[in-house]
Amino acid sequence: MATVELRFSALPEHVRTARLVAAAVARRAGVDEAVLDEVRLAVGEACTRAVGLHRSSGVSAPVHVSLIEEEKQFSIEVGDEAPHTVPGGRASGGGGEVEADSEEDDMGLAVISGLVDDMEVSTGENGGLIRMSWPTTPPTAVLT
Repeated sequence: MATVELRFSALPEHVRTARLVAAAVARRAGVDEAVLDEVRLAVGEACTRAVGLHRSSGVSAPVHVSLIEEEKQFSIEVGDEAPHTVPGGRASGGGGEVEADSEEDDMGLAVISGLVDDMEVSTGENGGLIRMSWPTTPPTAVLT
C-alpha cells in the first residue's frame, strides 16, 4: 500500500494544487482515465469544504489529504480539524464552532456524493474526515 500525504494551509489557492496532485496519483494508481475528472472535482469539493470549515472556525492547523493506493482501489481522505456538531446537537469546544449540518456544508457533501460511489463521512469534536474510493485496474502487460 503506497500513500502520498499532503498538508496545506487553509487557503483557497492551495485547493487547486491538491486537485492536480490527486489526479496525478490516481492516474498512476490505475484509476480509469474517464473517472479522473470526477476524482479531481471530488477532491476539490472536499478540500474547499475543509478550507471553509477551518477559516470560519479560526482553526490554524493545516488541511490534510491522504492519497492511498491499495491493491484494487484508490482512496482519498480529506481531513479537517474544525469542531463539528456532535450527536445530541451540542457543539464541542470553545467559540467559533461550525455546525456540520449548515446548508453550504450539505451542498458540498451532496456534490461529492454525486461524484463518488464509495464515500464515508465522519465528524466529531476534533474534526472531520471524508474518505472517497475508486476502483483501479491493474496495468496490462504489453507483449512485443
